[in-house]
Amino acid sequence: MEQHDIVIIGGGPAGLAAAIAARDEGAEDILIVERDHQLGGILNQCIHNGFGLHTFKEELTGPEYAQRFIDKVKEADIPCLLNTIVVDICHGNENESGTKIVTVMNKEQGMIQICAKAVILAMGCRERPRGALNIPGYRPAGIYSAGTAQHYVNIEGKMPGKEVVILGSGDIGLIMARRMTLEGAKVKVVAELMPYSGGLRRNIVQCLDDYGIPLKLSTTVIDIQGKERVEGVTLAKVDGRGKPIPGTEEQIPCDTLLLSVGLIPENELSSQAGVEMNPITNGPKVNESLETSVKGVFACGNVLHVHDLVDYVSQEAGMAGKQAARYVQKECESKNADRDISVVKEEQLRIQQNNMIIELKAEQGVRYTVPSIIHIDRMEDTQVVRFRVGGVYANAKIAVYAGETKMMELKKRIMAPGEMEQIQLKKDKLQELVEQNILTNQITIKVEE
Repeated sequence: MEQHDIVIIGGGPAGLAAAIAARDEGAEDILIVERDHQLGGILNQCIHNGFGLHTFKEELTGPEYAQRFIDKVKEADIPCLLNTIVVDICHGNENESGTKIVTVMNKEQGMIQICAKAVILAMGCRERPRGALNIPGYRPAGIYSAGTAQHYVNIEGKMPGKEVVILGSGDIGLIMARRMTLEGAKVKVVAELMPYSGGLRRNIVQCLDDYGIPLKLSTTVIDIQGKERVEGVTLAKVDGRGKPIPGTEEQIPCDTLLLSVGLIPENELSSQAGVEMNPITNGPKVNESLETSVKGVFACGNVLHVHDLVDYVSQEAGMAGKQAARYVQKECESKNADRDISVVKEEQLRIQQNNMIIELKAEQGVRYTVPSIIHIDRMEDTQVVRFRVGGVYANAKIAVYAGETKMMELKKRIMAPGEMEQIQLKKDKLQELVEQNILTNQITIKVEE
């Protein structure tokens, strides 16, 4: 069985950033496992610019952004297993309770078991398939997810079709509306079930408005025509419950339907490992260190919750890598320490008593928070809390409460589900509120209009 201190599952932007941060924190024995034939993940097919404004203070394409991190991984001489699938994560035996057994498989080595002190989950996300939608009609050729169409156009150099309707206004769908137009296709309409777009405002402007592509909100596809190939779709307006409104049907001739109807974190491995999941994000519940409910297993990037900017993925993954390295170092120190068992137990009790655990609760327009719990004594001086809202809000405030006491508020001109929000909690402020008995065990984050 191979032995590694840290095994990172996924070689996309999250996995790469986590590996670099772990090495910078002092971790020497790191392994990246990637199922594709190259590192970089989904960024390799995102040839448009707009990446890296926060991280590198310049606009880069997806492959350029990925290459910056790939170069750093190579410079740090961090080994990678490519074309390798992780099939299972389980815990070690009773004598090795802190270890994880990661089972991987590739065509060169067959099935391998890797013993890891810490695991970082960075598997990314996948698109929601058509099977998750209730669209009647046949299943003809010409129906693609937006990401699959992006791969065909940008990687394979093939056009999926010439007359296109896009269902869903997620960022990939918006970007593909522009990309297909630039390649000579006619994008007739982007239909969105919700009364607001699911993508970034800048993508609506740059990908739809600039090219005269209409966006129809509260609209969905209710029928698909064609047996061998898509010949057209029927759109209809929907009411507040998403039910089609009779008399609003509109026939749109087309040969291609692209689906951009949401992303789902890739968490089959997480569930197998016994990680507690968040039903809102479909990702793991994590604490301030991005550690899951399974000791020594960390999560970051789109496997944790779907991000709108890759720069935020890199920041979050950097935290996970750093904390995983610290976890390994502490585990090694604990095993190497030659101390009386009663002293160890006394120290553990003291830490437990001083370790105030705060639950972060999302209410009133806030859908979830990452992290969901904070151990005050373990947190950094500043804790970033990221979340999304459940609707469109204009001239509203993000309010943070400790019990009935408002800790802080942040005024926002506009908030929408397509864009991630964040606040920063100060450690010294939380400790002060605890000492004053104002903060007990819960912080509530809500929207106030």
